[in-house]
Amino acid sequence: MSVIKEFRVVLPCSVEEYHVGQLYSVAEASKNETGGGEGIEVLRNEPYEENGEKGQYTHKIYHLQSKIPRMLRMVAPKHSLLFYEEAWNAYPYCRTIVTNEYMKDNFLIKIETWHKPDLGTTENVHELDPETWKNVEVVYIDIADRSQVESSDYKADEDPALFKSVKTGRGQLGPDWKKELASDPESPRMCAYKLVTVKFKWWGLQSRIENMIHKQERRIFTNFHRQLFCWIDRWVDLTMDDIRRMEDETKRELDELRHHGEVRGTSVTED
Repeated sequence: MSVIKEFRVVLPCSVEEYHVGQLYSVAEASKNETGGGEGIEVLRNEPYEENGEKGQYTHKIYHLQSKIPRMLRMVAPKHSLLFYEEAWNAYPYCRTIVTNEYMKDNFLIKIETWHKPDLGTTENVHELDPETWKNVEVVYIDIADRSQVESSDYKADEDPALFKSVKTGRGQLGPDWKKELASDPESPRMCAYKLVTVKFKWWGLQSRIENMIHKQERRIFTNFHRQLFCWIDRWVDLTMDDIRRMEDETKRELDELRHHGEVRGTSVTED
């Protein structure tokens, strides 16, 4: 049985702004994950249209042997530690699926995201059947709450409680920033509803690894969205054409970085 959680991330920006900010931040974060023979390899990044759904399709390989839990590295063959990510970005809906050829149907991470112009108040936005929904744990992420950030991840220049945007005037985000946002109907707001399904069937390790993956996804979502907000002055004026050019440049840079330099950061799975 798969373990499912829904992470809700509220942000002081519009759904339209976030579309650019998300793509910019994914490209930037990918660079921090790559080097020394490891990191992210982009195989495809192209428009798609199927079953009435239209958007951007990406296919990536994650070369992340040093970041796999030690207990797993000890029992898994070296060639099995490649992970394949396919993502369908039909914004404001996105779907990402991560698989592993060695484990085949025994391993899956699926992230489905709806981006809505609210403060995280919509229940069952993914329209799951009632029996499934009642077993989903809802987790709220506050990008301004430093207690939700691991000490090893904390960076003062990526702290929304300290950052103030020059271009938009947004920030610094105090303890009551969500209440203040709710009381000002003119201020942009949105929520990323991230439904994460994890399946890891390996006798003796299943529950431990599934819980570890969910913990890591929460960590990724927290750090990523803190960065996204604190980088707003870098991306708020960009167009989608700018983003596509940047993605092409990033692919070339990732290929170079993966063969040179030292690997940095923690693994990224952000759709």
